[in-house]
Amino acid sequence: MSNTPTLDVLAIAAHPDDVELCAGGTMCLLAQQGYDVGIVDFTKGQLGSRGTPELRMEEADRASEIMSLSARENLGMMDGDIRNSKANQRRVIEVVRRYRPDIVLVNAEDTRHPDHSDAADLATDALFYSGLKEIETEGADGEAQEPWRPHHVLHYMQAIPFEPTLVVDVTSVWDQRIDALQAFKSQFFNPDYEPETDEPETFVSNPEFFEWVEARARTYGYRVGATYGEPFRYRQGPFGVSDLPDVLSKEKPFR
Repeated sequence: MSNTPTLDVLAIAAHPDDVELCAGGTMCLLAQQGYDVGIVDFTKGQLGSRGTPELRMEEADRASEIMSLSARENLGMMDGDIRNSKANQRRVIEVVRRYRPDIVLVNAEDTRHPDHSDAADLATDALFYSGLKEIETEGADGEAQEPWRPHHVLHYMQAIPFEPTLVVDVTSVWDQRIDALQAFKSQFFNPDYEPETDEPETFVSNPEFFEWVEARARTYGYRVGATYGEPFRYRQGPFGVSDLPDVLSKEKPFR
């Protein structure tokens, strides 16, 4: 077995900043609670209209520090060409078997950006195949990897809303979550970033988009009695419960 530390929660994303935008508060909260959390990005955002892939990697490193991640890596797939191929599935399987996460967060299935839905298809297929012992993989040390399938898979919400299965209260880490998002200053509104003359304003780089990020978090937070919330859909629910009071241990706050 590899000596690589295992993770409690692994977030998988098409691009660096997907997780920060959609589940950054959840990652901050989990790390604060003592869980080992990490991110695997499929691409370096090579087709981005602003910044460069090299800058995106620097921004991802900074965001990782802010969120206190235990691990982060990039698979270097081509932006705009995230294929659900056997070769790409194998790369994801190797990562999942190495980190052996209990919970995996993945891109939304219904999205504005084709890469996001493509990444969701690739990730969820690979997560299933990762549990099959007849699919053999090796770690970086050349040793055979044991099969592993995470116990829970959730989709984080992106541009197109869905009815969430659960909402995580991220009120206590909201400022930290915004700092992590603004680490990607080339992508999202940040008054400290000076774009190149040929860099256009994009769907996500204007101040109004940042206001929308907060508005949506307030909307879903309000639904569960919190100031800010991040919505998720449990994949292939429902899930079984044997101790209902334990699952519903937190009293719902009313206003």
